[in-house]
Amino acid sequence: MEQPCHILVADDDPMTCLLMNTILTRMEYQVSEAFDGIDAWEKAVDLSPDLIILDVSMPRMDGLELTHKLKNEPATKNIPIMIVSNHDQVTDRVKAVEAGADDFLSKPVVQIILKAKVNSLLKIKSYNDHMHNYQKKLEEEVEKKTARLKQSVDKLETVSKKLRLYSLDTILRLSQAAEYKDPETGQHIQRIGYYIQLIGRAIFLDRREVDDFFYASPMHDVGKIGIPDNILMKPGQLNAEEWSIMKQHTTIGGKILSGSDSSILKAAETIALTHHEKWDGSGYPNNLKELEIPLGGRITAIADVFDALTSKRPYKDAFPMEKAFSIMKDGKGKHFDPDLLDAFFEVKDDIISIRNKY
Repeated sequence: MEQPCHILVADDDPMTCLLMNTILTRMEYQVSEAFDGIDAWEKAVDLSPDLIILDVSMPRMDGLELTHKLKNEPATKNIPIMIVSNHDQVTDRVKAVEAGADDFLSKPVVQIILKAKVNSLLKIKSYNDHMHNYQKKLEEEVEKKTARLKQSVDKLETVSKKLRLYSLDTILRLSQAAEYKDPETGQHIQRIGYYIQLIGRAIFLDRREVDDFFYASPMHDVGKIGIPDNILMKPGQLNAEEWSIMKQHTTIGGKILSGSDSSILKAAETIALTHHEKWDGSGYPNNLKELEIPLGGRITAIADVFDALTSKRPYKDAFPMEKAFSIMKDGKGKHFDPDLLDAFFEVKDDIISIRNKY
């Protein structure tokens, strides 16, 4: 049988605690009480409730100070907090939000409003717990797959040229599998590779380095295997929290591909980790700038952004070719390495041919 949600009520007024306890118990919640800030702090850490309801004015530690303390403690930071106060001015609500409170309730407590706010906060807590557990399981699965992938690729590096080609084909398919929900993915990773090949030749890279980038680039977004589907496939704009999670695909990809002796996987690790860094230092995950960004990351950034601009995505339509080239040009010296972007425009006609062919 599922355990009832546990709510901690902290108020130095016994009558208020009794009222809260009565209402919440009738709603079939388990209720604990605390009568000052220190007592509430100790019970919050010890009991790990699903919701904390705090009075502002309490002995030993007031509700605002306690809220700030709870939100800065790893063990309690994800527990929703509702501040209860005799004061209902805008400034009081602002202080509660600044301290980290998730909701505010004025006294005298109105039963129907209390019930609605409690239900809402517990639903949010339940969703956050679900996402945390989902992410944890996903990370464990990624760890297992990472170990298997490394073992397979390291073995493939010791075989003949023909088997090496077979392994590259397998890697390409794994790259497609990482984003299998996107029907554009197969063509997308092909185009990325050919764009990079064109740019590499335009700047006179040696053939082996061009080949490494060509075969490594399809794995630039392999880290998306660790991003929850509701964020990866969201049709609208991501909020700040979702965007923070989405950006983790670079470090997840780098981790998946790290530790191999293969020159291709070494290049793939670098590309996965740095293809969202920007020339002016405003990219992620490490805010690298200019030549701090490895060459593979700088070239892939150009190829990836151009292909994204000219492709339909869940959140946007494809831009016309000339508009895409105009946007690319605007990114010179900001998003993109100026010299590499010049090389990109030198092979513009070939870029268009690749885009039309695939």
